[in-house]
Amino acid sequence: MIHRYRLCGFNIVLDVASGSIHRVDDVAYDAIGMYGRLSNGDIIKRIRSDYPQIAQEEVLELLSDIEGLKGQGKLFSVDNFAGIADGGRNDGRIMPLKALCLNVSHMCNMSCAYCFAAHGKYGGKDELMSLDVGKRAIDFLLENSGGRELLDVDFFGGEPLLNWGVVKGIVAYARKLEHESGKKFRFTLTTNALQIDDEVIAFTNREMHNVVLSLDGRPNVNDGMRKLPDGSGSYAAVVENIKRFVSARGGKGYYIRGTYTRENLDFVNDILHMLELGFTELSMEPVVACPSMPYALRPDDLPKLCEQYEALAMEMQKRFKQGRGFVFYHYMLDLTRGPCVYKRIAGCGVGTEYLAVTPGGQLYPCHQFVGDDEFLMGDVFAGVNNHSKRDEFACCGIYSRTECKSCWARFYCSGGCAANAYNATGSINGINNLECELFKKRVECAIMLKVAQSV
Repeated sequence: MIHRYRLCGFNIVLDVASGSIHRVDDVAYDAIGMYGRLSNGDIIKRIRSDYPQIAQEEVLELLSDIEGLKGQGKLFSVDNFAGIADGGRNDGRIMPLKALCLNVSHMCNMSCAYCFAAHGKYGGKDELMSLDVGKRAIDFLLENSGGRELLDVDFFGGEPLLNWGVVKGIVAYARKLEHESGKKFRFTLTTNALQIDDEVIAFTNREMHNVVLSLDGRPNVNDGMRKLPDGSGSYAAVVENIKRFVSARGGKGYYIRGTYTRENLDFVNDILHMLELGFTELSMEPVVACPSMPYALRPDDLPKLCEQYEALAMEMQKRFKQGRGFVFYHYMLDLTRGPCVYKRIAGCGVGTEYLAVTPGGQLYPCHQFVGDDEFLMGDVFAGVNNHSKRDEFACCGIYSRTECKSCWARFYCSGGCAANAYNATGSINGINNLECELFKKRVECAIMLKVAQSV
């Protein structure tokens, strides 16, 4: 299977199973599109009709090159990876844990209109994780991590800075256990930045591998959704904190994470605004919302959104040439050392290798399932006891979804987000069609940027 597309002046051919990417001229682009559907004789006739200046010998040489690439497994290669999926999580083995999302706070000091977590409470009550529960979560991760040496812990909420003392205590406890266990913890923090101060900056610079800071871009866009409890906008309250934080970060990992909605379909302008503020590590996510909400994205928004992603890619390429490059999370693509085949098939490990922990210690497949009793997996004290749900997630991947089997982008999205699929269709093996189309456009843009930067 191949995928051909034209973008920003480049003709690109992706061989789906091998991941090989080819930048070709118009003649090769057309010939590859006809290969396998038409006989070589018919291809020669069509090419010579469309390109009279091309001699028959040149077309024959081109067809020989295509045959050669096919023989090398770089064009029209066969997908033989289904067996790997069957021999991985699907054989009933429990994969060792690699990561926990610690919801250290089910409280928030903001009141964002689109918050999937119901203003941080996840449909429950205000609650903070105790240090004892946090320590037990670290023990649970170690006990169930098998042979994994690198373990990830994300401090999440609600707003985790509302429970800052416990965050620090958990980190200190884990660092102590590193020496005893021979394992390494990598911490991340997701925050709305309202309570960032010098002490938070110093601690995160020392201990946090990555920090995600929430800002939606232009003041009117941000303040339309990201409000303080009194109804006022949060932009003025957080931007200076974020500037100070990024300035002190010293090149360590961070992301400014925005959310775009139907209220700012021109979200590239919000990215440009954040660049003007001096931020160069950026992410802009489509909103997760009930379709009935006025700010929810709709299928008829897709053409506009695809135009925006293409415009962003062109802006990135322009700035790259000018030496002013920046990072956009969804365009990060490593073509030489990217995810292994297993991860491309199985995805993020939701519900098996990755779990979320509530303030009380309950376990859920990920933070987006927290509060839904159907997805309660157990707790950090007794472990996972909802084995049927765990097994359902273990079998979730690109080969469990009919639509994925014929999709050219399957090895990049790994089947997509299970939570988004569930919210859209009622099944973790469903397909969120809008999400799929946006993802495919982002992959096309990311590949194009890699091709452009290699020229």
